[in-house]
Amino acid sequence: MNLLSLEHISKSYGVKKTLDDVSFFLQEGEKVGIIGINGTGKSTLLRIVAGFEEPDVGKVTLANHVVIRFLSQHPVFEDKKTVLESVLADCARQNNVKDGNGLSWDLEAKAKEMLMRFGIYDMNEEVGHLSGGQRKRLALVAVLLADSDILILDEPTNHLDENMSAWLEDYLKNTKKALIMVTHDRYFLDSVTNRIVEISKGNLYSYQANYSEYLRLKQERIMMENASERKRQSILRKEIAWMQRGARARSTKQKAHIQRYEELAAMEGPTREEQVYLSSAYSRLGKTTIELKDISKRYGEKTLINDFSYIFLKDDRVGFVGANGCGKTTLMKIIEGSLMPDSGTIERGQTVKIGYYAQEIGTDIMNPTDRVIDYIRDVAEYVETADGKLSASAMLERFLFEGEVQYGLLGKLSGGEKRRLYLCRVLMEAPNVLILDEPTNDLDIATLQILEDYLDSFAGIVIVVSHDRYFLDRVVRRIFAFEGGKLTQYEGGYSDYAAKRNNGIVQNASTPKKSEKDENQKNSYKIRQKKLKFSFAEQREYETIEEEIAKLEALLMELEQEEIKNATNSVKLNELALKRTETEEKLEERMQRWMYLEELAMKIEEQG
Repeated sequence: MNLLSLEHISKSYGVKKTLDDVSFFLQEGEKVGIIGINGTGKSTLLRIVAGFEEPDVGKVTLANHVVIRFLSQHPVFEDKKTVLESVLADCARQNNVKDGNGLSWDLEAKAKEMLMRFGIYDMNEEVGHLSGGQRKRLALVAVLLADSDILILDEPTNHLDENMSAWLEDYLKNTKKALIMVTHDRYFLDSVTNRIVEISKGNLYSYQANYSEYLRLKQERIMMENASERKRQSILRKEIAWMQRGARARSTKQKAHIQRYEELAAMEGPTREEQVYLSSAYSRLGKTTIELKDISKRYGEKTLINDFSYIFLKDDRVGFVGANGCGKTTLMKIIEGSLMPDSGTIERGQTVKIGYYAQEIGTDIMNPTDRVIDYIRDVAEYVETADGKLSASAMLERFLFEGEVQYGLLGKLSGGEKRRLYLCRVLMEAPNVLILDEPTNDLDIATLQILEDYLDSFAGIVIVVSHDRYFLDRVVRRIFAFEGGKLTQYEGGYSDYAAKRNNGIVQNASTPKKSEKDENQKNSYKIRQKKLKFSFAEQREYETIEEEIAKLEALLMELEQEEIKNATNSVKLNELALKRTETEEKLEERMQRWMYLEELAMKIEEQG
């Protein structure tokens, strides 16, 4: 059954056409993921479907008695109402019940249970006291509880920790309601959706597939479009040659030939998707990086961080995970220097230059009345990258802020565009230590993929706080998990951490003692679960690290020979000495890493 239809919809904001003569249909039980670059119209499409915005042109048709529930990026509540009152009032309003009378007897119990599942425990707390993330979770509870046929969710996984995301994922997979959502979480998309709709250059492209299959189908579409374009160009070249020879007669045949040429020439080739382009802007990092020793932090009676020590290596890729409110952002602020620990010491090397990408963008970070170009120029007029010196304007163009947009106000940007601009500003500072606190919130998937590629080649330390499982798997090589007031270290990405954590749950589970055979089987199961193995990233690193070391050793020999040749050239000698010191430091770090991997490989081999 067709639940809703959008036919020949167009929507513009000023000169920018967000949607251009597009059509969209939703069938009963469909679960659709909307993807596209920030600013292309994802949220606009959701708001048109939900009825909160009117298209400039086109028709929206909703089937009889179909009820839609909409979760916006920035939900609004009455500040003076309590948490529970707000949820119940919202359900009453959506179900057309006055003053809450007539709601099902168990709705309040369900509301309390779901609120606690999403980390909201004080039912009598006023909404005005809640953070932006808590308000988003409160709105999500209200949306899920109310009766509906279609759920429309704009970034539902923002501000959810791993357990909350897992629960929501399971709920949406099993609900019979139709679903349309925008999310950056690729594992979530892959698991929940059965159709992907991509918005690009005002057009909609629909794929009857989950996210993994969409990637394959999209590549096939692009290859077909490129093949058609090559064929068109080949025919066009022949037609141009014919036109240059000149028509010998004004026959109908010749006129038809000319008309075909004009039609081919007027056809547009396949549109190229806009892409953010990141190039490494980097400051040299010396031998001393960041060293934390016995760090502790409390708020009132609650201990967030207890006696944590760690020395960051020069190319560390470290992720921090844990429930909301456990202290991840607090620890990031301590590392960055804007917050002091209650006890413990922090040593930061003289060459350390931290780029801090905060979770929330307040007016202290981004004044809505400032211009886009000035926001970047406040950091630097120019930045040195691998591609040479770039101006603030050129850097903005790489982040898809072109022409008039650069001189527009920050307050006019969408939430995703603000996040992309903020990332541009952080990288413009040319840091050698990147602290990314929930970087995937509101960034589109295309930008995330490019950021991930950029971090692969970033010549410094990357510290990440994220609930995005895919991003953590892709970027980090070590995870610290907040567990009962302490941080526990796990090697590998998120999947490795999750597997090891689950193994721990199995090992600690208490089961009734049965026969000796059962006990032996249980013990052998425990042993198998404890078996050491390389993570994917470690295996790849182990296979290439000896080659890296050999190249560094060869480079050192070359530098030593160069120093002998230039013994009388003091300027050149200083340059070579500096490069040799950097190479020696990198070689030392790689040797330490090789020793760790070699030791791990031996343990894996010993256990068979």
